[in-house]
Amino acid sequence: MHDHRIVLLGQNIRRIRKELGLSQEALANESGLDRAYVGKIERGEKNITVAKLLQIVDALGIATSELFEFK
Repeated sequence: MHDHRIVLLGQNIRRIRKELGLSQEALANESGLDRAYVGKIERGEKNITVAKLLQIVDALGIATSELFEFK
C-alpha cells in the first residue's frame, strides 16, 4: 500500500529544490545520492531511510521539519 505522506514528502523535496534553483543532479551530488534515486524519492516511489533524509536536508540547508509541512 502506498502512503500518501511519502508522495507529499517527495513533492516537498522537489518544491524546495526548485525554489533553491538546484537540479536533481546538483541535489544528488550535494547529498551523496544517485540522481535517479533522488528522482524516485521526489516521485514518492521510494520510502527512504532517516539517514538519507538527513543527507537531503543537509544538502538543501533546511530544517527537517520543513519537509513535513503537508498542505
